Amino acid sequence: MKLKKLFIVMMLLVLILAACSNNNSSSDAAEEEDLDNLTDSGLPIVEEPIELDIFAGKAPATADDWNDVLIWNEYEEMTNINVNWDMVPHEGLSEKRNLALASGDLPDAFHSALIPVPDIFKYGQQGTFIPLNDLIEEHAPNFKRILEEYPEVEKAITFPDGNIYSFPLIYDPEFSALRISEGPWVREDWLEALNMDVPETTDEFYDYLKAVKEGNPSGDEGMEEIPFGAQSINGLVTYLKGSFGIGNKGMDHRFIDLDSDGELVRFYPASDNYKEMLEYIHKLYDEGLIEENIFSISPEQFYANAGEGVYGSTYNHSPAELFPGEHRDSYTGGLTLEGPHGDKAFTGISFPSSTTGFVITSQNENPAATARWMDYFYSDEGAELFFMGIEGETFEKTEDGEYEYVEEIRDNPDGLTLDQAVAQYLTWPGGQYPGILMEDYFKGAEGTESSKEAAEKLEPDFIEEVWPSFTYTEEENNTMTSVGADIEKYVTEMTDQFISGQTPLSEWDTYVETLENMGLEQYMEIQQDAYERYLSN
Repeated sequence: MKLKKLFIVMMLLVLILAACSNNNSSSDAAEEEDLDNLTDSGLPIVEEPIELDIFAGKAPATADDWNDVLIWNEYEEMTNINVNWDMVPHEGLSEKRNLALASGDLPDAFHSALIPVPDIFKYGQQGTFIPLNDLIEEHAPNFKRILEEYPEVEKAITFPDGNIYSFPLIYDPEFSALRISEGPWVREDWLEALNMDVPETTDEFYDYLKAVKEGNPSGDEGMEEIPFGAQSINGLVTYLKGSFGIGNKGMDHRFIDLDSDGELVRFYPASDNYKEMLEYIHKLYDEGLIEENIFSISPEQFYANAGEGVYGSTYNHSPAELFPGEHRDSYTGGLTLEGPHGDKAFTGISFPSSTTGFVITSQNENPAATARWMDYFYSDEGAELFFMGIEGETFEKTEDGEYEYVEEIRDNPDGLTLDQAVAQYLTWPGGQYPGILMEDYFKGAEGTESSKEAAEKLEPDFIEEVWPSFTYTEEENNTMTSVGADIEKYVTEMTDQFISGQTPLSEWDTYVETLENMGLEQYMEIQQDAYERYLSN
């Protein structure tokens, strides 16, 4: 009986080893076939046509079906690679993406699928998403060049296990208007009416808002001017952080920065500086200098108010591009404000890359070709194709070498907006796409002259170093999505309550004590470890 059992066990082991050997042989054969089909360089990418199944997130502003749109039809001809796009609207994106990942019935890749950074790491460690390090080294020369030129980007997208799992969106680091996206704006004609200059300090900003409220700069006795209005209070908070010595590592970190010694990560929403900033903003709100319903206003209502010309200042994208009505050109870019203790920095700037974008799954039989397919969009030619399309069909060059869309897109005969007209041919509007976004080819609101001029005014005061979002180990992430999420939600809620006066600032010590009881020490230990890991990448 024992010999029989031993024989059965040995046979099972043989079968398992044979299966593993067959799987390895199959995998090796697929890899060899993938490499054999590649061209030496450039386009086309493969000798014999192949197909890829790609899951893609569909932003509201982009084309409904990428299977029949100019850019991807053109790129198929250029590459010999046909993509079968599985389009998933943003409304149900998380659910359908998670179902696909859980089912094991994977696409070859995910594109613009807004995969959270912790999930990229989780599925990377599980083997669902493949590491890209070797593929980048051997088959992604454009992306490799960018990482060599901007090593801080490589640090930002490298996970704690040393692997890169996603091709990201990269902003041209010199494209300042895009990296700040939103900024401060002031009514230039009202400054003239009030005989005032663009505010340069927090005191002057207060004086301007007060003058708008009391001085009727519009000259319309029936208008009730609103000194400051925005789509939320967050813009004003972002604008003022650098005036109070906080937020010194940029927009990707709304709760931490570096202390004055430059060594320890600081939770600045519990600092005296943050409290002083809240006192200042509460004063503005309490005196009616901030739109009363700023905590709940809808985008539609905000832009309707803007169209009526009631705002004396705002924190937003360029009014000249987005505000309706005759007053859209009445705004000028604001300046960085010097605070009560001499602090003066503009902190509302983002790191020039994201970590999410394009991942290749373990089911992909052509990973090298897929990496080459994605890498093209990190080249100058690829950026031109992605954002501008085809010369003579969607864009033309002016005499001075500038790029502009053809008249049918710029001044659409059917009354479509620029994004709507572009979306008939290209797929960038409204999305978070992988690739490199370059100033020459980007014609969104941030690429306009008004946005660039406004950014130039702020550039001298940009913070010196901008941190990317940190990556966390699985254990750290479990804490950050529980304890960390609760702490950050509490700070957000209390910030609004302190500003509105719903909770008086006399309760500040209770607020700080609550944060400590919620696990702030553990939260900060994780942030410090993540920061030191980022430095050592």
